[in-house]
Amino acid sequence: MPIKIGLIGKTNTGKTTFFNAATLSGGEISTYPFTTKKPERGTGNAITPCVHTEFNVQDSPQNSKCVDGWRFIPIELIDLPGLIKGAWAGKGLGNQFLSVATQSDALLHIVDVSGGVDAAGRITEIGQGDPIADVSDIEEELIMWYQKLLEGNRDKISKLVNSETEPVIAITDVFRGIGVKESHVKETLKVTGLEDKHFDNFDMNDSKKFSAHLRKISKPTLIVANKIDLPGADKNFDRLREKHVDTIIIPASADSELSLRRAEQKGWIKYIPGSEQFEILHKEALNKKQVEALEFITKGILGEYMRTGVQFAINVTVFKLLKMNSVYPVADPEKLSDKKGHILPNLILMKDGSTIEDLAKEIHSDLTKGLLYAKDVRYGVRLPTNYQLRDRDIVSLVSAQTKKS
Repeated sequence: MPIKIGLIGKTNTGKTTFFNAATLSGGEISTYPFTTKKPERGTGNAITPCVHTEFNVQDSPQNSKCVDGWRFIPIELIDLPGLIKGAWAGKGLGNQFLSVATQSDALLHIVDVSGGVDAAGRITEIGQGDPIADVSDIEEELIMWYQKLLEGNRDKISKLVNSETEPVIAITDVFRGIGVKESHVKETLKVTGLEDKHFDNFDMNDSKKFSAHLRKISKPTLIVANKIDLPGADKNFDRLREKHVDTIIIPASADSELSLRRAEQKGWIKYIPGSEQFEILHKEALNKKQVEALEFITKGILGEYMRTGVQFAINVTVFKLLKMNSVYPVADPEKLSDKKGHILPNLILMKDGSTIEDLAKEIHSDLTKGLLYAKDVRYGVRLPTNYQLRDRDIVSLVSAQTKKS
């Protein structure tokens, strides 16, 4: 299953522009609240250097694509309806928003860092809004949603705990549907000092503290400081970084990225998403306004921040927040191919700490039957089934079945 990344934030922060820029979808962009009335799903990509250049071969990707030495790995992006205060209690489109948001593997919180959105998500004069308060508002809604799930199932959890079910298991059962694992609950109980407190004695402060930490570790979140190119945005960006020192914050101009992607689509420029530069191929096809826009992006965005931030935010989310490693399984270690002759056919994203056995399960459950070891193609060494995979590993799985054949 592809990684799912949810785009969250208030209305008019540029979520749909970010979504369109990353997926080349055609979601409606407008300045009136709640333009996005239901979750929109699209395919974006995490991008990483391909290993084919290291081996001087021409690859033939099957589950991804390779462009100029870069592997594009499909991931799912979900553009969620904008949020208002009280969403956790069902106000606005809150229940729909939060239920989908919490089913994502990670979240990108899109903020209008120019301060051009008021507390209700309405367009206001640039600088009048407060992006720092916006971040806090969204975070509070997520925490309250977690607390609502916990408190709403208090009787169920209590009954399980009092029937001698481990508290970690009882609590995890309530949150399992939104991707919470037993390890998340166990860590949260320990960090919040609730490990030795009986669940029946949790008061509202305890459940709020528990919910806040559980939300943080179960849904890794990155802040996208969008509209960084607008006046005053740089000062708010600095304020955001001072306030949220333990959160990755990436400056971005989703509008600039969308312009570059559209221009690349039309063949006007050569551009790899996330690149620090682009090349104009057909200047004669551009009008004066379009040329000026590209010049502004070159100087005001790429020159100032090196990139538009859209692709970078996705890459950081996948490879840093979610700690995924790029692994290339092959059937023939000599030819770097699968059984059909495709060179370096598949790139599989594996969570840091995953083993050879985990990789076999990811490819096909039957592969674990009789699995003996794997061969490290790069170094020619035998890897045990409990070997922890590293980024850019190229491995060939060996089972009792393959030995026979």
